[in-house]
Amino acid sequence: MLTAFTAGLVLITISELGDKTFFIAVILSMQHSRRVVFVGVTAALAAMTILSVIFGQLLSALTQGSKIYVHYAEIALFIAFGLKLLYDAKKMPAKAEEEVIEEAKEAVEKAHLDSQQKSIWSMLLKSFVLTFIAEWGDRTQIATIGLAASNNPIGITIGAILGHAICAAIAVIGGRLIAGKISERQITFIGGCLFILFGIVAAIEGN
Repeated sequence: MLTAFTAGLVLITISELGDKTFFIAVILSMQHSRRVVFVGVTAALAAMTILSVIFGQLLSALTQGSKIYVHYAEIALFIAFGLKLLYDAKKMPAKAEEEVIEEAKEAVEKAHLDSQQKSIWSMLLKSFVLTFIAEWGDRTQIATIGLAASNNPIGITIGAILGHAICAAIAVIGGRLIAGKISERQITFIGGCLFILFGIVAAIEGN
């Protein structure tokens, strides 16, 4: 359980920094209550984490008689995804984070979240929905599914949710100060290295 917790915490915390959902939280916190935005964003990420863990566990259960194949699939998934992230980082322009910020701004603007709206529930719902949609199919979701397929589900869930909460807290508290200093290229590179590392660790543990 401790191994699963650590894996979920480290991989999610690093991968989520500078992500689209990170900047959505930054933008929303500039317009609305930081506490409300934090709760909405974290709740959405927690819900996505739980769904991903359930999906990973279902995948493991459906292939109960082929555990070895699931194990090799997990290794291949992490290494392939890591190599893809390294390739993306190499091809990524130095200011790639500006594109991610623009995407986040567009997502918030399309939601028509008027700064005059004072309803806490309205802000909470918008924060939740925007984050949940943006997180769907994200690299952290794929990572969570892969980890949950062959690791302790409780450890992965707690670690991943804590990692998401840490990133959400950074976004709403100091996001406006570090938004222009985050290098999406560097984060993608680090994420790629982590995925490959977890693939290697999975291969070693399987022997």
